[in-house]
Order: sequence, then C-alpha cells, then structure tokens
Amino acid sequence: MPRSVLQSGSCDSSDNFPGQLCVSGRKFWFSSTMAASQNDHTSSDSNVAGTTTIPGTPLPYDSEKLEQPKAEALPREITGWKWMVATVVILSSIFLYALDATIVADIQPAIVKEFDSLQNLLWLSVGFLMSATATNMDWGRIYSQFKSKWLYIFNVVIFEVGSALCGAAPNINAMIVGRVICGIGGSGLYIGVMTLIAVTTTMAERLMCVSATGLAWGLGIVLGPVIGGTFEESSVSWRWAFYINLFIGGAGAPAYFFLLPSKDPRPGVAYMQHAKEMDYIHGHQLGWYRLRLEFRTDHRPLRYHRSAFRSPGNSACLHNFHHRVSPHHSVQFFRSCTVLLLFATTAASASAAFTPIYFVPLFFQFTRNDGALDAGVRLLPLIVVLVVFIFVNGALMARFGYYMPWYTVGGLFAVAGGALMYTVDQSTSESSIYGYTVLIAVGVGLWIQASFSVAQAVVDPESVPLAIGFITLAQFLGNTVSLAIANSIFLNESQTKIQRILADVPISEIQAAVQGTTGGFLQSLGPDVRARVLDAIISSIDRTYILVITSGALVTVLSFFMRKEKLFINAGAAGA
Repeated sequence: MPRSVLQSGSCDSSDNFPGQLCVSGRKFWFSSTMAASQNDHTSSDSNVAGTTTIPGTPLPYDSEKLEQPKAEALPREITGWKWMVATVVILSSIFLYALDATIVADIQPAIVKEFDSLQNLLWLSVGFLMSATATNMDWGRIYSQFKSKWLYIFNVVIFEVGSALCGAAPNINAMIVGRVICGIGGSGLYIGVMTLIAVTTTMAERLMCVSATGLAWGLGIVLGPVIGGTFEESSVSWRWAFYINLFIGGAGAPAYFFLLPSKDPRPGVAYMQHAKEMDYIHGHQLGWYRLRLEFRTDHRPLRYHRSAFRSPGNSACLHNFHHRVSPHHSVQFFRSCTVLLLFATTAASASAAFTPIYFVPLFFQFTRNDGALDAGVRLLPLIVVLVVFIFVNGALMARFGYYMPWYTVGGLFAVAGGALMYTVDQSTSESSIYGYTVLIAVGVGLWIQASFSVAQAVVDPESVPLAIGFITLAQFLGNTVSLAIANSIFLNESQTKIQRILADVPISEIQAAVQGTTGGFLQSLGPDVRARVLDAIISSIDRTYILVITSGALVTVLSFFMRKEKLFINAGAAGA
C-alpha cells in the first residue's frame, strides 16, 4: 500500500477544503503516492518548497533531494518535432492576440473615414479589451473543469469568427460586435496557451516557454501597427488586416487537432459533475461587475460614484470572501497574500508596458511626421529589450528559484525610465527617447511574465488554471484601466490646451486632429502657432508617463511584502 503524502503551504483555520488539512497555520494536500505529489509552497523554516509525510512516518527523501528537479521523471506526452510544432502553434495564438490588440491603431482613420463615425472610434479598442477582461475568469473556471485542448480549439473558432466579422463589417456597429467577439475568443486563447504550456513542457522548460510567450506577444505588438498600416496604404484595403487572422488560424488547424495532447484536469469525474461544479450565478455576477467597472472607467475615467460598488457582482465577491468556497472558485485567491501581490504587480506591469507602446508612436507621428510603418519601427528598441529581459528573467529565476528581487529591481528601472519620459519635449533627441524606453523595457521585462510561473507554484495543482485566469485578469484589467486613464489624460488636456491657443477653431476639428483622424492639420498652421500646439500635445503625452512612474513605484513597494523564498516550480503542477 503506497504511503500517503501531504504537501504543505500556509493557511488559516478557515481554509480547509476536501482533501486538505490545516494544522498550526500550515495547509496540507493529500495525495496517494509520493510520485503523484506536487510541490506547492515553501515552508518558513527551510525556504525550500517540499513535501511532508504524515506525522509519525519518516521522510522518504531528504530536503536536498526533494529540491532537485525530479520533474524529468514526468515526461511530456509529445516529443521531438511534434513537440516543437505544437509549441510554435500554441505561441502563435499569443502572437494573434497581441496583433489584434494593436492592429487597429493605424487603420482607425480609414475605418472612421469609411463609416463616418468618429464618435464610436473609442469602441474599436475598448470593445476588444472590455470583453476580454470581463470573460477571462470564466475561461479560467472552465479550463479547470474540462479538457484544455478542445476548449482551446473552441476559442480559436470564436476568435476567427470575430475577425471575419470585422473584415466584412458593413457598418461601425458590426465592426464593434466583431471586436467584442475577438476579445472573448482572445481571452480564452491567452488562458488556454498558459494552461497548455503545462501539458506540453517539462519543469526545466516551463519558465522558458512562459518567457517565450513574451517573444510572441512582443512580435504581435510591434507588427500590429506595421501590418495594419501596410494594408491601409495598399490597394487591398484595411479589411485584410483582419482577414489575415483566418489564414494564420487555418495554417495551425492540423496541429490543433492532431498534435496537442488532450488531458482531463479531473480524471474520473463525470462530465455532468464537471458542469454542476461550475459557479454559474456568481461567475456571471462577477463578470457583470467587471464589465460595469470597465464601462465606468472608459467613459468617466476620473470620476467614480459609490454606486459602482453596490452591484450584484460586488455582493457575490463579498459573499464568497466571507464564506467557504470550493477550490474551483477563483475567489479563494483573495485569501492568499502572495497571489494578491502577484495580481497587483501584474496589473502594474500592463500599465507600465502599454503606456509607452501606445504613446511613443504617437509622439513621433506628431513631432516627426512619421507614417504608420515608421511609427511601428520606433517601438523596436522597446520591444526587443523587453523580450530579451523576459527571457533573462525566465532563465535565471528557473536557475536560482527566488522571485522577490525581480520585482524590486524591475520596479526601480520602470520608475527611472518613466521619470525620464516625463521630461521629453520637442528638442529631445531620438536616441535619448530610445534610451528612456529601453530603461522601461528592462524594468518591465524583469517581472511582466514572472507572476504566471510563481502563481502556478504557490497554489494547489487543481487550482492552476484558475490561477492563470486570475493573473490574466490582472494583465487585462491593468491594460484596460491604464489605457483608459492615459487616453483621457491625453485627449482632455491636449484639447483644452489647444482650444486656448486656437480659440476660433471648432472643437470637433481639434478632437479629430488630436485623435489622428484628419491629416495635415498641423501643417496648415503657422510656424509659431504650430510650435505652441505641439508643445501642448507633447506635454499632454508626457503626463501619461505618470502611470509608468506610479506603476514601477507600486511594484517596488509591494515587492518588500513578498516572501523571500526559493520556489521549486514543478512542471507537473498544472491540471490542464
């Protein structure tokens, strides 16, 4: 009879779930054999995560042996060229998601011109981000219950349907609906990629593959505006910026069906039991709460009302926080200080990364008259360095195991880069701007993807898909809220300042010029007036970098509340 084994982590007396035991502030998960045990959290005494036997039985291995990477005994289900192709196909989904998130940036003038709908311009980006943020926790719950392969394929189909609708949209409303559908499918794709990585990699490969998602994401972010601008300037029209997703998705379809492993996260549990354990009521309430919060943020970013916090979703959140919840409910993470810190720092990373990604090209378009292609190329120093340091973080964190210092150092670099970008004016050289953005990239790269790996290590195996969804929510929410605030700061301040300079120009014309939907506005002004208008625009852009400064400072401060522990991240931790 195999010896029963316990895994340990911190808890309080209210944390007991089925299969768990809380004793003297420590939480234990039961498993039937030592081979099946998973590392979860570090003990406060040894600073090394490990397993503990039932009291009264001897340790089967000493702690040194437990720290060694035994995960190689758990081989992947696919190897060789099949594994390489499957990994590339999985990462291509991150590329598609990032591409779709930014491809609208350069084609929106053509869209507004064709549909004559400037007032709905904001929804082309907001619709995508809001639907992605509102549904990602639902996808996390679903991935924790059902086979990840088929959920992933289902989300590919949703994403492609949305892309097809955007490409064929007869009016702006159809375009917005298509963007919303893309956001829903893209959210499921993103969580599916992080979940499938656990199935298709060993422990030694896990952190590097998570880092590789940063490469795919960076390529998509850079190429989005470039591809969009290329199609806008070509004879095939901007619609092919969306149709291209269909070709990329179709090329990967054979690998989706024949190479990706199909693994049940809860083997032996009946399908109907999976469905019964889904938290439908609270899930929809929480999704509605997130949607309401984002709607308020995007339309009144600097004004809030107390009624925003009196909603069914908020009631559900408070109810679940004060009552015992199943391990399959993501609200359990509100009881974990470490996971909450990871959530906050990940949201801050999205804010620090996306602010320069959106506003650096805008700066060069106004000050250097850059076109779509040139503006996208200006991001290369930022993105290349960001991707490099994501890989540096993945490699060294896997080697040494400590995660807290990455957040401390990364936050300081982000503060320095953001503070320097705040000082930029018309006379600032291009090389200086590249250097400032590189500082931001170094800082953000040190922690932007780290939380996905850390979160998988500090939760029990059954909760890994939910943890991935929770951290993904942080990225989406940080991106959505920060860009809404940054855009509001830029648009409101620049319009107000320009109106003071050009009192006789209609506000609608100023709005169109600031949003980039009319060309030649600045060139029509006299040299002195043009210089004053540019100063107003650049000073408004500079103020958006306050978000980068505060995000970096927040991460540095929060890092001191993280445990100074060495995590042994087990590749078999995912229940995908």
